[in-house]
Amino acid sequence: MHVISEARVATDVPRRYLGQLCKHFQHKLPVELTETQGRIAFPMGVCTLDAAALPGTLLMRAAAADETALGRLEEVVGRHLERFAFREAPAVQWVRS
Repeated sequence: MHVISEARVATDVPRRYLGQLCKHFQHKLPVELTETQGRIAFPMGVCTLDAAALPGTLLMRAAAADETALGRLEEVVGRHLERFAFREAPAVQWVRS
């Protein structure tokens, strides 16, 4: 993986969204899930999730081989989180490093 981005999403329930994202994707993709962390392996890259790194925040990191794949990964994960957290209307802002 060569390109990486990160989104810090403010929420009162980061563990809830961590679980929802991982459980949603585990039906089609390899997923690892603990109480506070998750990893989802997409065809275009990997997304790691951390619900305990920062208080009141779901930390999402995306890694892919190139910018195009990273953009697709960011869009898929961000769109799903926005759908699951529609009551909070989270601001998902990816920052590339």
